[in-house]
Amino acid sequence: MRTANIRRRTAETDITLSLTIEGTGQGDIATGCGFLDHMLTLFARHGRFDLAVRCQGDTHIDDHHTVEDIGICLGDAFAQALGDKRGITRYGSTLLPMDEALILTAADFSGRGMLCCELNIPTEKVGAFDTQLTEEFLLALVRRSDMTLHVRQLAGKNSHHIIEGLFKSLGRTLAAAAAIDSRCAGEIPSTKGVL
Repeated sequence: MRTANIRRRTAETDITLSLTIEGTGQGDIATGCGFLDHMLTLFARHGRFDLAVRCQGDTHIDDHHTVEDIGICLGDAFAQALGDKRGITRYGSTLLPMDEALILTAADFSGRGMLCCELNIPTEKVGAFDTQLTEEFLLALVRRSDMTLHVRQLAGKNSHHIIEGLFKSLGRTLAAAAAIDSRCAGEIPSTKGVL
């Protein structure tokens, strides 16, 4: 079982996060940001990860630090759980429809943190959630996990559907990329011999 337990405490947030890659899709999420709770629950379910997150953040200011720092912790968790990435598939991609929205995600646990993101979210808010924070979460995730992630919105008019489609697609994509490839179990999936 590939697992990680992360604790991050700053002047802005206090976070505990646990991740099991070979999970059953159980999400136990309490971030202080209701929309993020919903998205992380979907991420866990569609990736079949077991994910528990607790956060006390300075949400009286706004949700920025909470969302970004949880992205940092989730990235750290993937890095910890995957270790040297021996035997993983390395690549994953998903094209996911969410009603009128169509979202493509493609990931490479390459050792190089990069985000290429093309989202056109039409509203500034979904409920109380600042939709700009979607990209901040992704940036924190890729930087700390050292993955390359491409996100493309191919269709979509409803902001909730676009972001929900993204988190569902991301869960499936990271599950595929993190999966053990039985053809090369024990091998580093790179000609360099290291990721």
